[in-house]
Amino acid sequence: MTKKKEISKESMVSGRDPRVIIKNPRITEKASILSGNRAYTFNVDKSATKNEIKKAIEILYGKTPSKINIVSIKEKKVFRRGAIGVKKGGKKAVVYLKKGDTITSF
Repeated sequence: MTKKKEISKESMVSGRDPRVIIKNPRITEKASILSGNRAYTFNVDKSATKNEIKKAIEILYGKTPSKINIVSIKEKKVFRRGAIGVKKGGKKAVVYLKKGDTITSF
């Protein structure tokens, strides 16, 4: 079992762990096309702001974003096996980096 990297109090963003603010990279066809243009897409916490996302990217990846766009994802009704369900919504952030910067985890 792997241990999570310890985060110091100086590395906290608004009193929260940056890994809570940025949940994971959003790996989709559209996101992979955007990554060629220095734009990376992440699933983020519903209450995260642009400033918190910027600080979390700086801490986790060591890169400074030049621009951040946030998009709310609405809940969607789905039908599965004759039953009605709901796909949970969320929030995604498109993070643009400066020319020459890349994030290698994609």
